[in-house]
Amino acid sequence: MRKRFLPILIFFAGIILLSLIVCNILINSFAEGKTYSNLTSIPKNKVGIILGTAKNIKGGGSNPYYEYRLKAIFSLFKAKKIEFILVSGDNGSIYYNEPTTIKNDLVSSGVPADKIFLDYAGFRTLDSMVRAKEVFGLDDVTVVSQKFHNERAIYIAHKNELNAIGFNAEDISLESGLKVQLREYFARVKVFIDLALNTRPKFSGDKIKIE
Repeated sequence: MRKRFLPILIFFAGIILLSLIVCNILINSFAEGKTYSNLTSIPKNKVGIILGTAKNIKGGGSNPYYEYRLKAIFSLFKAKKIEFILVSGDNGSIYYNEPTTIKNDLVSSGVPADKIFLDYAGFRTLDSMVRAKEVFGLDDVTVVSQKFHNERAIYIAHKNELNAIGFNAEDISLESGLKVQLREYFARVKVFIDLALNTRPKFSGDKIKIE
């Protein structure tokens, strides 16, 4: 019985592996030359969008992804490479509010509150990119996250008629971020599934002008 199903298991495992590889190559290739790691070379944009993540990891320790993204978006703003900051993240409950937490920390760092806009419905990267175009009326944007995340966001933005470049926040070591890196491969496959199914954001909403 096991021998009969082994070829089937190998076949499906091969399909999954091939999908992971192909989707990763397609997104990497498209994003090539569209992400930047230094302030000197990155073009200016009116708005920079920081993609939300939890401030603390499970157990209560600080989340380095969070810290590095805030540091990156602040450096962009301070260097006048962006004029406004759009914070897009999960606001799923009264106990978990990424956008407000990020805004408070940015204001504490010296960013004027009137330069920060909040997207409370950025539950997924797809939601963040589509809503940046459709709700906040953006045609061009600088995305701030780690490079692997920026690449995926840029691809999604392109497929939704939003011109995006990425400013790469500092990454963490492969050993420390192995779980996130592995999850990213499957997230990239999900990008193409969403495109095939024409998946829409969870919420739309009234238009908000950033100015």
